[in-house]
Amino acid sequence: MSSETTTQVDSLKVRRFASLADMATAAAADAAAVLREAVAKKGSARAIIATGNSQDLFLEKLTQTPDVPWNKVALFHMDEYLGMPMTHPASFRKYLKERVFDRVNPAEAHFLEGDAMEPLDAIRAYTEALAAAPIDLCCLGIGENGHIAFNDPPVADFADAEAIKIVKLDEGCRKQQVGEGHFPNLDAVPMYAITLTIPTLCKVGRMVAVVPERRKAQAVKDSLEGPIATSCPGSFLRRQPHAVLYLDADSSSLLKSN
Repeated sequence: MSSETTTQVDSLKVRRFASLADMATAAAADAAAVLREAVAKKGSARAIIATGNSQDLFLEKLTQTPDVPWNKVALFHMDEYLGMPMTHPASFRKYLKERVFDRVNPAEAHFLEGDAMEPLDAIRAYTEALAAAPIDLCCLGIGENGHIAFNDPPVADFADAEAIKIVKLDEGCRKQQVGEGHFPNLDAVPMYAITLTIPTLCKVGRMVAVVPERRKAQAVKDSLEGPIATSCPGSFLRRQPHAVLYLDADSSSLLKSN
């Protein structure tokens, strides 16, 4: 495999890299360019950022990219466990605060309060904040079960009427959280979460989907070579001409073109 190969799957551009570092560097450069362009055109930018072990190097590269006008960027995230305080080691708010928000000091940092006393009110407020102006960039991943954000196969809806909703997490998703070291066992993983829905994630200017690692290889294969169906929510990216999927050698290892 050369250092990079680019292909098209339906409407989705797919960039495959020989190494994780090359993939993360390219994705970070592209995401930074989207933010710079938005600020140059409008004076500000708005972005949704994913969390998770697979995003670690990409976010490290992104926050180190020079000349990103973070002081004019509003940042959102896409999911949080229901009832979880921000102090919990597995909290996505904690992850983003430490790895992104505290490093770049954005103009706005919007936290999805999983432990709000009135979660429906928190969802309503977050929905209003998201809808206040167009979102320029969504940086996302694909889970081991094919989920995007916490839209697991049993609850994924490509035409969801809700912008944000409470979902029950399926067992495959919860096992992934244990496997990534965020929880000691399956019983410790919350059963429910708050997530941005699939239409919300896709209704943006650009989508940067960062999916490295061997454990994601089957989900990548199902997303690109299986049917476009909620059985693998990541497959819906193939209908997004404004999306680019970034893969490394491990995550692309099961594709037919290897």
